[in-house]
Amino acid sequence: MRIFLPLLFTLVSLPLWAAEPNQAAFEKINAKIQVRDGAVHSLSANIDGYTDQEYELIGQLTTLKSLSLSGKDLNDDQLKMLSGLKNLESIMINGTVLTDDGYKHFTAFPKLEKLSIFHPSRKLDAFNGSGLAHLKALPELDSLTFAGATAGDEALEAVGQLTQLESFREWHNTETSNGLKHLIKLQNLKSVRLGQRLPSWGKDTPASFDNDSIAILAKIPSLESVELTEARLSYDAVVQLKVLPNLKKVIISQVDISEADVEKLKAAMPGVEVKWEPLTDEQAEMLSKKLRL
Repeated sequence: MRIFLPLLFTLVSLPLWAAEPNQAAFEKINAKIQVRDGAVHSLSANIDGYTDQEYELIGQLTTLKSLSLSGKDLNDDQLKMLSGLKNLESIMINGTVLTDDGYKHFTAFPKLEKLSIFHPSRKLDAFNGSGLAHLKALPELDSLTFAGATAGDEALEAVGQLTQLESFREWHNTETSNGLKHLIKLQNLKSVRLGQRLPSWGKDTPASFDNDSIAILAKIPSLESVELTEARLSYDAVVQLKVLPNLKKVIISQVDISEADVEKLKAAMPGVEVKWEPLTDEQAEMLSKKLRL
């Protein structure tokens, strides 16, 4: 791995046209980079099989603004190795073994604006998402996605402390409908996407997102955009959103709702763009299996 180090420093100092030959060095560790104005701007990598050496290498790309890592083995110590990336504005991580305490290492990125976390720590039974509360120390963070986690209400309770958020997206976690109530605390939220809890195949697990959940969103007056997915909803529930003074768009997809109800919604909220994608037969069947209804 040491052979990459001289290439790394050469890459950061060279103009874009001269940096191209060194792309191969990163391809050898399953990483792709983009260079702007002679500096490495973004990196995306499949981190399966990475050792500390690869993270130490990436940690020296101090000009990075965007980082995307996919793999199951990123741990607390390895995230800490990236703490020198002070210019990061966007991070996407798909799969980790971070503990809740390990989330404190995200606070090393003071310019972080967008954090997307998919399928986190599914190997760790102790992980419950409460570590997301560490993110309240990041005042620039305004967008968070948390999806595919075996974590639920504790995670949403932590999200409720992130009052700086303007955008929050969540689906396929293990929250209950009661956990969604923590989102009411996000009074700066402009955009939200709600999806269904992680499917519990073979079990009669109550839906986390249903008609009753809409009343929660109706208590967040800052909302401008609402996306509703993977639920059975009715006109009487969704129309509650009309009380939101700043609402501009409602997106309804993979939702069991009648066309007649959608047309009534459009009439009831003439100043709001209502985008609806009808369920396909395949989606309807899958939704029924997920909800066991």
